This record gives sequence, C-alpha cells and structure tokens, in this order.
Amino acid sequence: MKFGKQPAPVADINEDDLAVGKPKTEAAGVKAVMVALERAVAQAGVTRTAQSLLRLNQRGGFDCPGCAWPESDKKRKAAEFCENGAKAVAEENTLRTVGAEFWARHSIAELSEKTEYWLGNQGRLSEPVVIREGDTHYSPISWADAFGLIGEHIRASTPDRCVFYTSGRTANETAFMYQLFARALGTNNLPDCSNMCHESSGSALNPTIGIGKGTVSLDDIHDAELIFVVGQNPGTNHPRMLSALKECKDKGGKVVAVNPLPEAGLFNFRDPQTVSGVVGGGTPLADEYLQIKVGGDLALFQALGHLLLAEEERNPGTVVDRSFVEAQTDGFDAYREARRDLDWAETEKATGLSRQQIEDVAGMLIRSKATIFCWALGVTQQPHSVDTIKEMVNVLLLQGNFGKPGAGACPVRGHSNVQGDRTMGIWEKPKEWLLEALDKEFGIESPRHHGFDAVESMEAFERDEVDVFVSMGGNFSLACSDTETLEAGMQRIGLTVHISTKPNRSHVVHGRTSLILPTLGRTDKDDKHPKGAQFLSVEDSMSVVHSTQGRLTPVSEHLLAEPVIVARMAEATFGPGHSVDWKAMAEDYDVIRDHITRVLPGFEDFNVRVRTKNGFVLPNPPRDTRSFNTDIGRGRFTVSPLEYLTPPDGHLVLQTIRSHDQYNTTFYGLDDRYRGISGGRRVILVHPEDLAELGFQDRDLVDVVSTFRGQDRQADKFRLVAYPTAKGCAAAYFPEANALVHKDNVARESNTPGFKAMFVRFEPHSPLAEREETAMAGTHT
Repeated sequence: MKFGKQPAPVADINEDDLAVGKPKTEAAGVKAVMVALERAVAQAGVTRTAQSLLRLNQRGGFDCPGCAWPESDKKRKAAEFCENGAKAVAEENTLRTVGAEFWARHSIAELSEKTEYWLGNQGRLSEPVVIREGDTHYSPISWADAFGLIGEHIRASTPDRCVFYTSGRTANETAFMYQLFARALGTNNLPDCSNMCHESSGSALNPTIGIGKGTVSLDDIHDAELIFVVGQNPGTNHPRMLSALKECKDKGGKVVAVNPLPEAGLFNFRDPQTVSGVVGGGTPLADEYLQIKVGGDLALFQALGHLLLAEEERNPGTVVDRSFVEAQTDGFDAYREARRDLDWAETEKATGLSRQQIEDVAGMLIRSKATIFCWALGVTQQPHSVDTIKEMVNVLLLQGNFGKPGAGACPVRGHSNVQGDRTMGIWEKPKEWLLEALDKEFGIESPRHHGFDAVESMEAFERDEVDVFVSMGGNFSLACSDTETLEAGMQRIGLTVHISTKPNRSHVVHGRTSLILPTLGRTDKDDKHPKGAQFLSVEDSMSVVHSTQGRLTPVSEHLLAEPVIVARMAEATFGPGHSVDWKAMAEDYDVIRDHITRVLPGFEDFNVRVRTKNGFVLPNPPRDTRSFNTDIGRGRFTVSPLEYLTPPDGHLVLQTIRSHDQYNTTFYGLDDRYRGISGGRRVILVHPEDLAELGFQDRDLVDVVSTFRGQDRQADKFRLVAYPTAKGCAAAYFPEANALVHKDNVARESNTPGFKAMFVRFEPHSPLAEREETAMAGTHT
C-alpha cells in the first residue's frame, strides 16, 4: 500500500544535547497550535493530517487515543483537541512503516541498545513477526501460524500460568471479549494499566461512596464555585481540562492548585481558540497555589477537615451539611473526634506549607457551596494514597458535596478508555455478580479465585510461574516498576504476545518465543467485515459512553482489528464447538454489544443508545440520587492516621513525571517546553537549596540510588537541574526513573507502584564504572 514518501528517520537521543531554559508561566496559545500542526504534517502529511484532525473528538468521528477528558454534549469546536492529542494522532497516522526489512536489519542485541524514543519513531507495524528461542532477529509469520502458535502454548499450559494484560487504549468491545477469553479459559489474571495509575482511587472510593468512579459531569466543572486540582498537570497530560477550568473561572469560580511542581497550565491558560488567548494575556487559573511536599496531601486534607469542623463549632450550621450527614452518611462522630485536635508543627513539616496558607484555603472551602476535588497520579502513587483519597472524601461528605450541581469527586483518568476497560470486566478481582452474568450468558464456568494484578504479575514472572503473557496494547516492561527485575522476568516466559501498533521496549525484552501482532489504531478504518465498516465505543472519565470510528486507510493490508485478534486467539485455543460464538462477535460488533447489554448493568439497549448524538451516561448513584451503594448503604466517613514521606538524611523524595512531549511510555519528541527542558530526558529536577546542601551543582552528572527497606536500586548518568520544585523533593521522567522503584514499594490496599515515593541520593557519576559496564555488556553479547 503506497502513501508516498516516508518521513525522514529520527536520530536517537543524545543526552549531551540537553538544553535547559527558564520554566514557562503560561500554557497553550499559538505556539501549541503551531507545534501540533508541525508534528502532525511531518509524520502523516497534509492530507492524512486534515482527514484525522477534523474528525478528532467529533460526533461520528473517533475518540482521541490520548487522554479520557470528556467532550461537550452541546456544540463542539471545529478543533476539539489539544496539542498533545494532535501529537498522539500524528504518531498513529505516521507514514513510517516497520516491516520484514526492518526486523532483518536490526537484531535484538542492537535494538536493546535503542531508547524507547527511537523505537517508537520507527513507524507503524505492518505485518506479524515471530522470534523463537535461539533466534537473533524477528521474522515474518502468517496470521494463521501466529494464532496456531498461541493456541499451542496456551493448551500446553494451565489457565493460571497465563496472564492477559490490557492497555487503556483498548475499546469497550475488545475489552469485553478479552476478559471473556481469559475467564472462559479459567483465569482472572487480568492486570491492566489501572493497576499502575488510579487503582488507589477505586480502592478508596468504593468503600466510602459505593462506586469507584468520579461523581461529576463536565457541566459540574463549569458550574463549581471551587475546584481543587491536586497532584496533576493538566497543561501536559489533559490540556482540554484547562478550557473547562477557564469556563469555571469565567463564571466566577475559583481554583486551588496543589502540586510540588509549579505547572504552567495552572497559572495562565492562553486558549488558542479565543481572541484573549491569541493576542491577550490569557486567563490566570489558580487563585491559590499550594506548593506541597510530595506525599503531604494526607496531612493537608486532615488539616482542612480540622479547620472546617472548628468553624462549624464556632458558627453551627454554617459549614457542615447536617441534614445530609445525618441522613446519608455513617462514621461522622468518630471522624469529628479524630480531627478535633491538630499538631500544626507536624502538619507544616509534612506539607511544607505554612499554617496561614492552609487556613486561607480552608476559608475558600468554608465559603464555597459547591466544591469539586480533582486529582491524579500525584495522589495515587504513594504508600498512603488510599488513606489520602479517603480523607478527601471526608471533606466532600462534610459539606454535602455529592449529588448537587458543581460538586463532587473527580479522579482524572489519564488514558482514553482506561475507565471503560474496568467497566467491561478487566479486573483481577471480579465481583460475583459479573461472573454469574457471564456464566449465564455464555455457558462457561468463570473462575472465582482472584488473579494477578500488574505487580503480582511481575512477581509471578520472577518465580517462573507464567508460561504465556499476552499484552493487548501497552508497553508493560516500561510501564511498571523495578525495571531490571521485570525485564529479567519477562525473558523467562515461554511465550509473549504483543498486540501493538508500533515497536516498543517490551518487544525487545521478550519471552523465549515472542509474537508481535500488528493491529488497527483508533484512527484506522475497520471495514474488512461481512457487514461492512464497524465502529467501537469508549467511556470517558465522567462515565459517558460514545462511539468511535476511524476513517483513514490503514498503512498496511496485513493489520487486524483487536476484536478479530481476540476471536482468532480464542478459536485457536478452544477449537470448534466452543460455547462462545467468537466468529459472530468478530464479524459484527453489534453482537458484542448485545451480549454486553445482557451482562452489564447500565448498558440496556446498548446498540441503540450508543448510536445517539452524544451516546449515554452510565448510572452513578452519588451523582444521580445522592445515594451510596456501600455495604452499609451510606457514605462512609473514615479515620486515618497522619502519614507522610520522611527520607533518610542525605536523601530526597523523588517523584516521576511525564514531559510535555510524552504520553505514558510514548515519546512524541524531546521538548518539555513548559519546564524549559529539551534535547534530553535523563534529568533530575532539584531545588537549588537542596543541591547546595547535598554538595552538588546545577548540571552535575550523577548516578541515582534509591533505598527501600535496606535494598538499593541504581540508575546511572542523570543530569541534575536546578528547578523550583518543593524543597526536599525531586522529579525525574517516567519511565527512565522506574528502575528506582522497588517492586515492594506500593500503595497499601491498591498495590499501585510507588512512583511518587522514592527516597534517593546522588553519587557523582563514575566513568570507570561506565567503562566496566560497557565491557561487561560486550562480553554478554
């Protein structure tokens, strides 16, 4: 299939090209538009760029493969996307292709030396390939032989020695089929990217409000009187949220930013689709900025609860929504007693904030009649993350901020359809009602014992307890923690199967036998079916389900849609006569949706409602009826002890972050524009005073050592950069710093890796050690 001249190849990262400038104090604007268009045209050309961007996030078009921020159910803009959404589409639309000649030219030994940036920029996978034990290169394989190999390996194993990983990019219909395949096989080993991001949110919300999702709509964001934006960087990770915050501000609402790093988008948003954003000064968003220490959020919300209750005692009936608390909640008395007293010295130590700052923000809360708490991974990836979110729920319950306009809880999901995958049943700890419904619908016997989550899968690799690992999208080796341990474990697996659109690191650190199966992307036309072109559906972070349909001609005729791949894996595994009609689902996605209608609550008449103008909204009791489907039928106040991160002497608390040219493990470029970093990625952002106290200078080259329970992890050759982060804290890019996260450093209850909870020290980089490492690598190869 010919699309004209391919884009020029991309050189790999040279960390010596690192350039550091001043951090920006504004986000978006004309610059964002120009960068987005430049990247898109460079990857896909003018025609494919226009065809895709005009349909991006539009009705009848396709959902952005990036973040899960919702679209308006009213009139939409012609450009209903952000800079990073355009970059994500450009990556998928690229005219670069990776076929047999690429794999013949590059051995695994060579590819293992390449960065993820280089691998991802080689282009779209164009045909299935295999590498067998003892081979040095991947080579082409037919689809029939690939599925035969999968079936052979699964049948030779036992169900619980097979693991099925899912990326959030997977659409609802695919996810439903995928979890059905695993459970029909006999396992709940269904780790997914939720395990590594918002698992803590669900672990906190389910027992306290009875649902593991947010309780607000996009209109609520617009209508709120006060919004807290906690532990997140909307300017980079979900820029369309900035437009919603601007609308809130335009209506008189206020915004409090809580973050160790000053993020440009939360200070000044220059909306490129408005006159003021182009020629004016933009919109200042954050009315208050709390530069909190990493891990100090629990202490902050305990202090806010204390101050609200104290004001209620002084002026009864002015702060606490007493009728709501008495009628709809449980545990208030114990919570009130626990928050009666506060050690302000310890609170200031834990948060890095002054008492006056916290009291000022508490005053904003007291005055607000409609408050929303938004949070993301800055809150969810610490040992005490679940307790922190429960403390946020306490404050929301206190003022009755559920089930009324402009109020509620808003965990901001970072990946398109990561929430939908969980709704479809992608979870290692399924509820009995789901298993019963699947068994009744399909005539199978679903397993009742829990399976592996992401961290448990890694540990199973290490114990040689996994024979087959299937990855539906994603890049497991770089998405999880303890990189060296994880990659060593992956290479012991009998068969790894990667259903992917582009090369990535997981393809390089593969099992003894490995398949790479190229699939259609979100933008690609899916029309190789008896009934013609098919569409899929996704669920955004506010529980709206709507259709998505690509319209671009795929870059290769050898790509298969994900539902087709799942069906053919199942057919190769189970053989003919299985109780599930996999072929019918692969040929007509309406069949999948009919099954979903009969299995999942809230999806009644799925095929009808998903075809409506705006799709449909799933039920949400706290939002819809101010009720809580917990085990006690009420919202639950909880009491947690004060906890924060206290590093040993000579150490800082390190958190991982994403650059502006990055989405999860995908790198669009090397320009973290808002932070003033470009050309390189192996950097550690450190407060200038911390550098001086530790005996280092700006731009020193260091090796980074993390310590956890007496065990060290090391990552070499990072450049220290003086940066205005919270004192005592540091930041490095994900996934380069993942190697520093010990696999046992996780959030309690959710088992989410502690990407925001590393205690690190720096050692001057040793050129001698580098030479020894290079010599050792040469010996191994």
